[in-house]
Amino acid sequence: MTESGSNPLLFDLRGKRVYVAGHGGMAGSAIVRRLALEGCEVLTADHAALDLANQAQTEEWILRQRPHAIFLAAGRVGGIHANNSFPADFIGDNIAIALNVMRAAVAAKVNKLLFLGSSCIFPRNAPQPMTEDLLLTGPLEPTNEWYAVAKIAGIKLAQAYRRQFGADFVSVMPTNLYGPGDNYHPDNSHVPAALIRRFHEAKQANAPAVSVWGTGTPKREFLSADDLGDACVHVMKYYSGDSFLNVGTGEEVSIRQFAELVARIVGYRGTIVFDSSRPDGTPRKLLDVSKLAAFGWRAKTPLSNGLKATYADFIARGSSFRER
Repeated sequence: MTESGSNPLLFDLRGKRVYVAGHGGMAGSAIVRRLALEGCEVLTADHAALDLANQAQTEEWILRQRPHAIFLAAGRVGGIHANNSFPADFIGDNIAIALNVMRAAVAAKVNKLLFLGSSCIFPRNAPQPMTEDLLLTGPLEPTNEWYAVAKIAGIKLAQAYRRQFGADFVSVMPTNLYGPGDNYHPDNSHVPAALIRRFHEAKQANAPAVSVWGTGTPKREFLSADDLGDACVHVMKYYSGDSFLNVGTGEEVSIRQFAELVARIVGYRGTIVFDSSRPDGTPRKLLDVSKLAAFGWRAKTPLSNGLKATYADFIARGSSFRER
């Protein structure tokens, strides 16, 4: 197919060498699964073989492999606790990875690069739903500002290389993700993975109650990782522009409603207690996804269906899930 609705195909992935940086993570692995439909050669490298925070290693590897396209999904990720506990790692590693990969991509004359940011780049009290032009219009959420600043730097790097060198670098901003390949660390994981593990362990232990951080009132938007993978491939093929694109569902749910849904899916029937002494984070975070919709893409996975598949994956993997 050469077109998506009225949008012409700008970059055909068929027959291309495509490097997925961060292929072992939730977003990167979803991109790899989606690329299986594109008839391209997927290139990957484990962290043990390639440290993207190391400039010399990164440049040597990319110059040797000469990919036609790069999906830059690598980075240090985690929830509120991880961001507060390891601020230097979050800002330093993520800026280094973005800079090293983009600089090497220009040197290797990579045809196209897609950078994955995060919706935490938006101001804490941004008007809702958040449009792309709200970037840098107000203070960030303090509990994840280190990660957010690094992701903003990645967006600006992509724009700078586009403007100075004519590099076809684009960026997308995903909302909160869930799905196969997530990190289920008890302290350093995101909300969906943390709740799946917590409710599962409580069910097994017949625990009478489960504590959830915060008041339960903040609202969040949750996107299936496989929907994100599909969106990234779509953007790579059909979009070329300076502005980043929001990627989400355009629908939100309170943390209380989300926790109750996860508990039902896991089969936990005890009491859910909300610990108001713990931080809530941003009060509300909903993306305006109309810009991406104009390029022919919308999320397809209902939240309950996606969470059921995620829990099934969690059970199938048993104790093999990552605890970094």
